[in-house]
Amino acid sequence: MIIYNVTVSIDDEVHDEWVSWMKDTHIPDVMNTGFFVENKMCRVISHQEEGNSYSIQYTCEDMKTLHQYQAQHAQRLQAEHSAKYEGKFAAFRTLLEII
Repeated sequence: MIIYNVTVSIDDEVHDEWVSWMKDTHIPDVMNTGFFVENKMCRVISHQEEGNSYSIQYTCEDMKTLHQYQAQHAQRLQAEHSAKYEGKFAAFRTLLEII
C-alpha cells in the first residue's frame, strides 16, 4: 500500500474556508476518481504555533495505481486548488510505503 501525502500550509485569512472546501469538495473529488481506498486529513502539530499546516493522506493499492491517478487526474485537481487559493498556500508531496 502507498500513501500519497500532501502537506499544505494555508494562510490564516482563508483557513476556515479552505478546511471546509477540502472536506466538502476537494478530498471527495480525489476519492471519486476511484484510485484511492482511504484518506485522512491531519493537522500538523509542532512546537511553533504559527500558521496552519495539514497533512492530507490518500492511500492506494500500489505505485501503478498512483501513477494512473497522477496521469489522469492530478494535474486537473491540483490546478483547481491552485486557482482557488493562489498565493495563499504552500504545498509539497511525499510518498510513503506501508510496511
